[in-house]
Amino acid sequence: MEIIHVSAECYPVAKAGGLGDVVGALPKYQTKAGHYAKVVMPMYKTKFLVENEWDVDFKGNTNMGNWFFDYTVIKERNNKLGFDLYLIDINGLLDREKIYGYDDDTERFTAFQIALVNWMSHWEHTPDVVHCHDHHSALIPFMIKNCYAYKTKLQNIPTVLTIHNAQYQGWMSWDKSIYIPEWDAWKWGELDWGNTINPLASAVKCAWKVTTVSHSYMNELKYNSNGLEKLFEYEQGKCSGILNGIDNEVWNPQTDTLIKHHYKTTSVKTGKKKNKKILCEQFNLNENVPLIVFIGRLVGEKAADILPNALLTILHSMKDEVSFLILGSGDPHVEWQLAEINGKFPNHYHFENGFKEALSHQMYAGADFILMPSRVEPCGLNQMYALRYGTIPMVRSTGGLQDTVTDMGEWEGFGIRFNNASVEDIHYSVSRAVSVYKDETHMKWMRQHIMKINHSWEDTVQQYINLYQSLK
Repeated sequence: MEIIHVSAECYPVAKAGGLGDVVGALPKYQTKAGHYAKVVMPMYKTKFLVENEWDVDFKGNTNMGNWFFDYTVIKERNNKLGFDLYLIDINGLLDREKIYGYDDDTERFTAFQIALVNWMSHWEHTPDVVHCHDHHSALIPFMIKNCYAYKTKLQNIPTVLTIHNAQYQGWMSWDKSIYIPEWDAWKWGELDWGNTINPLASAVKCAWKVTTVSHSYMNELKYNSNGLEKLFEYEQGKCSGILNGIDNEVWNPQTDTLIKHHYKTTSVKTGKKKNKKILCEQFNLNENVPLIVFIGRLVGEKAADILPNALLTILHSMKDEVSFLILGSGDPHVEWQLAEINGKFPNHYHFENGFKEALSHQMYAGADFILMPSRVEPCGLNQMYALRYGTIPMVRSTGGLQDTVTDMGEWEGFGIRFNNASVEDIHYSVSRAVSVYKDETHMKWMRQHIMKINHSWEDTVQQYINLYQSLK
């Protein structure tokens, strides 16, 4: 099959979160399975762009409302990622250093999608499926179905939408409907949700199939999807959950070039101890107590707003029993609160602002536990990375976290789960972590057990292929 993935992110080209990891891995494993997967994304000014070789694949021109623009499609020359990678360049609009965060993001991603559909309309063939990821590509199912210039050629191409996070929907006011190439006005209801243009809602209506990144999250969307609850209830017949995988070639403690000491299941205790020592020396932490890490965006979805108070409460009551290393960025106030704790609990706490890929790998390798108190976690990849490195996840029971982590109180349980994103639940979970850390036999079993859990992409890829084939 020929599969076209359309996304705003793709690791290692440009990544802001889990979306980038998924789009960087899924096409690679689909290609390994014998299919022809391509990724199309905007051309940002990134290190990857500068350091690799490119060929011009197509030059075109089209319009977004009254603005007519030229665009260029470039292709990475050496198949470095294991699949064909195409970038769309629109001068002055997409060629910026950041992925998101500009006042004209609506125009940027709408123009990107228009350019993509325009480019596809010039192909001599049609692909087997167009797979759109999140709201940045969610107008494509509507456009190839309803835009007069494209629907004759493209409307029979099956489209799939994968929702990585339904909290972000790409809302546009109706005065921006002129951005979309001339379309059948009778179909306005396929764009509208709550008297505004809602790209994510539009794709849920127009795509042939809708998936999200875990079974539990698919169910949660019916009662917690930022205003789309009734839509997911209505469209549930074409919706399904497919749990994300992880790239076992990238996330492998035996070969990971970003960690200091390699190890495998049989040497997990000594390997993790050596990696932990590196972290503790770097950040002045006590290596003789359990090291708990948090890696991620400091936003409300991740319950980062309660993190400072929870950490202070725990450090005051258990200051000699545990250490914390926090890596992340996001809400400036939360960043400030976490930074304020630096220095107050020497040997037991450090906050590192920002995101550093190499440090995150070292933290997975050296930590004893990873804390994920998320209010919303569609799938979660961090807990899967942690399992691969023998780091025990401490997670709130939501979305993909409850699909991938079994509480240690259950039969063959290997993690710590809690019900509420609250200071009290986090505090209690940390006390459980400290208790199990002192039980060397139990810790050894848990570490060795979780490193054998397989969350690789192979099984996930086949589920997507089965879904695509059902659309023929």
